[in-house]
Amino acid sequence: MKTFGSVEEAFEWWVKNLYPSLTPEMKRGKAVQAMQDYIYGKGISEKRMKQILLEYGHFEIETIVKYKP
Repeated sequence: MKTFGSVEEAFEWWVKNLYPSLTPEMKRGKAVQAMQDYIYGKGISEKRMKQILLEYGHFEIETIVKYKP
């Protein structure tokens, strides 16, 4: 299991490692648009990154916020 410090870090890993292995059919539409928006700096929201990770990968996303006075 691989753990990431942020959604953006996980998405960058997905772009470099999992996106290339997607089938040509899967690379159409949302996946390719999200990848291009990220790579070319067009902007992609964290919400959209999460949707892509969940739809095109085997990811569990948890949000942990800790306050230690």
